[in-house]
Amino acid sequence: MTTRPLDELPNIDRELFRVPGAASLGLPHDSEHAPRFLLLYGSLRSRSFSRLAVEEAARLLRAMGAETRIFDPHGLPLPDSEEANHPKVAELRELAEWAEGMVWCSPERHGAMTGIMKAQIDWIPLALGAVRPTQGKTLAVMQVSGGSQSFNTVNQLRVLGRWMRMVTMPNQSSVPKAFMEFDDNDRMKPSPYYDRIVDVMEELVKFTLLVRGHSEVLTDRYSERKESAEQLSTRVNQRAI
Repeated sequence: MTTRPLDELPNIDRELFRVPGAASLGLPHDSEHAPRFLLLYGSLRSRSFSRLAVEEAARLLRAMGAETRIFDPHGLPLPDSEEANHPKVAELRELAEWAEGMVWCSPERHGAMTGIMKAQIDWIPLALGAVRPTQGKTLAVMQVSGGSQSFNTVNQLRVLGRWMRMVTMPNQSSVPKAFMEFDDNDRMKPSPYYDRIVDVMEELVKFTLLVRGHSEVLTDRYSERKESAEQLSTRVNQRAI
């Protein structure tokens, strides 16, 4: 028996669930191909709540018609400790180029995102030659906490998203006491925190459908039109600042 995406979402009210599409957003039908999302999480624990939250987000995105890839950070070296041709680095960069949008979810540790989360973002380059692989792509930010609710990590992730020139969603998800929000089968329990993740993923799909195909226009800048591709590559890839 074939499993349908909504069969994986027992917390969803099917009467209220919507799948964003080109028609509902007033877009041409030629933009109907499935949006592509890369999801990153920030913990190496065997039972990582940031990974479990990302898996819930991926199920929702697939139910909304998207393609998803979740990057496993195990084995990713520290930034600059290896060359960019390291297999895990190459995998991450290929996924970043493939994706039209991303989801970043980190635990909060000592009031900040984890080093594991930051390392993944640091390995994604601002530029490859004269091409910026994240520019104009969409981003949703999430965090999980072991204690009371906090927004330190999502705020930091927003700063990084802006630095990477990504279109970051206005909505966000912060799950406090995450160990209480998942059942013994590692599925998120029904709650307002789960509903917020649904909201964020719905918003991400809508913004991605609206932005993709237009990023070249949206990110066309006067200052960069003054530079040749060679000059731009030299400036953004300079070794010393």
